[in-house]
Amino acid sequence: MMKRILIVVFILCFGQLAFAQHQGHNTPTGQKEQPVTYTCPMHPEIHASKPGNCPKCGMKLVKENPKATAPKAVSQKEAKMKMPAKVPAKAQSATYTCVMHPEIHASKPGNCPKCGMKLVKETPKTAPTKHDGMDMPMKEDAKKTGNMEDMTGMQMGDDNPNMENIKQAKANLGPIKTIPSSTPPRTVRYDLYIADTTVTYGKKSKRAIAVNGQIPMPTLTFTEGDTALIYVHNNLDEVTSLHWHGLFLPNRMDGVPFLTQMPIKPGETYLYKFPIVQHGTHWYHSHSKLQEQIGMYGAFIMNKRKEWDIPTIPVVLSEWTDMKPEEVHRSLKNATDWFAIQKGTTQSYAEAIRTGHFKTKVNNEWKRMNAMDVSDVYYDAFLINGKNQNEQPQFKAGDKVRLRIANGGASDYFWLTYSGGKITVVATDGNDVEPVEVDRLIIAVSETYDVVVTIPDNKSYEFLVTPEDRTKSASLWLGKGEKVPAKKLPKLKYFAGMKMMNDMMDMQGNMIEMEGMKMQNQVMDMNTVMYPEITGPENPADTAKADQMQMNGGMHNMAEMENSSSDIVTLNYNMLRDPKKTTLPKGPWKELKFELTGNMNRYVWSLDNKTVSESDKILIKKGENVRIIMFNNSMMRHPMHLHGHDFRVLNEQGENAPMKNVLDIMPMERDTIEFAASEPGGDWFFHCHILYHMMSGMGRVFSYQDTLVDKTDIKDPKVAKRGLNSDDRAFHPMATIGLESNGSDGEFMLANTRYRFSTEWRLGLKAHHGNESETYFGRYIGRMQWLFPSLDLIITTTV
Repeated sequence: MMKRILIVVFILCFGQLAFAQHQGHNTPTGQKEQPVTYTCPMHPEIHASKPGNCPKCGMKLVKENPKATAPKAVSQKEAKMKMPAKVPAKAQSATYTCVMHPEIHASKPGNCPKCGMKLVKETPKTAPTKHDGMDMPMKEDAKKTGNMEDMTGMQMGDDNPNMENIKQAKANLGPIKTIPSSTPPRTVRYDLYIADTTVTYGKKSKRAIAVNGQIPMPTLTFTEGDTALIYVHNNLDEVTSLHWHGLFLPNRMDGVPFLTQMPIKPGETYLYKFPIVQHGTHWYHSHSKLQEQIGMYGAFIMNKRKEWDIPTIPVVLSEWTDMKPEEVHRSLKNATDWFAIQKGTTQSYAEAIRTGHFKTKVNNEWKRMNAMDVSDVYYDAFLINGKNQNEQPQFKAGDKVRLRIANGGASDYFWLTYSGGKITVVATDGNDVEPVEVDRLIIAVSETYDVVVTIPDNKSYEFLVTPEDRTKSASLWLGKGEKVPAKKLPKLKYFAGMKMMNDMMDMQGNMIEMEGMKMQNQVMDMNTVMYPEITGPENPADTAKADQMQMNGGMHNMAEMENSSSDIVTLNYNMLRDPKKTTLPKGPWKELKFELTGNMNRYVWSLDNKTVSESDKILIKKGENVRIIMFNNSMMRHPMHLHGHDFRVLNEQGENAPMKNVLDIMPMERDTIEFAASEPGGDWFFHCHILYHMMSGMGRVFSYQDTLVDKTDIKDPKVAKRGLNSDDRAFHPMATIGLESNGSDGEFMLANTRYRFSTEWRLGLKAHHGNESETYFGRYIGRMQWLFPSLDLIITTTV
């Protein structure tokens, strides 16, 4: 009897073991065999079995994450028996998603089927370390030191597409010889004479400011180790200053009026003297009022002691308006539609009805939003080194040319494309990066990029510069012979952008963050929905066709919607990798968080809803590391610039994160930068580099505490503070006058960032018609400034 019992027990145990092994085999293989599906980040209800474009919006589909089923609880003994061999991390299949539509998942890179945005690689879910609302898996040593180079949880292995791009770019670039400098470090002197001039860049002859009789200002060239000796002679009838963008120099030489120096008065000469301790492509410009808009910008080149032996051209991009910059600023403050009318982008009800976007327009009005805008200002011309068409015929087939590009524009981002093939990016903001090949890149206001292009044949190839709003363009022609034009960028689909804006913004004007999505490092360009070259033309018939395809379950027909241009490679910050490690030295950490805020209706731009004049200086200490986390809670891109320091942009490159001094932060992004507080002391400006945003108060001042610095020429701190705060406190006038058959009515207004003084009148033509005036003074309240408590005085007279 006992023998039978033992046999039965043995059979049961063996059966249970076999069953457990069977279950254990099913779990991992079952997950692998789940069918790969794709979805759209904008339209999560879209699911497809193959990569492609969304039938609704044209965005590339992203790979969906397979839904993992929770494993059953097992005993330790069973777990040991079922434990499979460890699978290397590389063996895990990569999946892709859309930052706009996290419900979209795809097994291959591509575009979101909902919005057309490029899919980004998903990171395997791990126990996250919470950090300001972001899930950031961090290494153990990073937790101890405070470093966040692994913040995205992404690894730069050989299978990473960015590394493949770098390898390919290096191979195509090939070895480039260097030439050592034959001149020992020396003092290099420049004399800059600032004077009024007249130019005809647009339709009329207008006042501009020239330096040494030229626009842009002269290119200043130094070699690392030199000493700069720059005499600035102010022959204007107004004060001026010069800021050396991106340079490490003594604080009193930084060139910010009322902060590091007093303005240079008319007729005075001011000396800037500082050592050249770095290299790379930089630029310089006026930091006084709106002078930068009318000509005060130029290239500042610092060569290495061993520089590339390759033809090199400094390229300064800029824009020109026939309107006085003060009038531009006043028009922006008063929210006129004049610039949109000039661009043909008013997005009226008639246009909305004609194009099938009436519902989008109504929703936009309900949320009290302005029409979709991309660039604030209409410009009459765009310039490359002072010319709209710039020809460089000295190059022949096979030549490689380095372009040192600086965006000296006051408010425009520029798309850069080249008809001769790929663009190889080799540096940004004066700092080298591993070469990376792209089809195009967008350069933010004040950013610099070094790129290398190849002349394929004995022809003239177009390096095309297109403003973000695509109203006009400028061209640099490289080579001699038959002209090979670059493909022009088509007009933006503004109603698609308006619909996206409605979806992404609540009634209070706040951006709606999408749960689980890491919007950062330019990976998700929300404006992609407006790019016809990516998402197809704005045609209601095509949209209806796509909707019908989905209703009929015709996802297999998505190949019909494919657009080869969706494979365009566009540069983003994740692709930038420093050739060396950039981790900060050990030291205490100071963390700051800023929300980028704005109000398009009254053109007020701020950080945490406070302007420069409404905030105190931010104290930092020499020797500490400063981390800044920024969330862009606006629908505009903002190029945030830090004076006197380079910062790390935390991205996928870990310890090799790139060093920059300008961060282009896109709408809804939350980006992190960090820098070592290594200066001896002083006050350093941190601000948005769109000129009219900065003048509206979008910035802060970092101030070193407990340090001794060289004295500036600022004698009265109170006078300096009033001067610094005067920009965003300035009042802007506006008047409207109406003439009717029975009288006149009108309004005169003076307003600044927060306050408004207005007088309205209604005057009768005859005495018995009566006269009435109403005067009121009040303050706007809240970020969107929809509340306006005021004191009113009403005067009415009748006969």
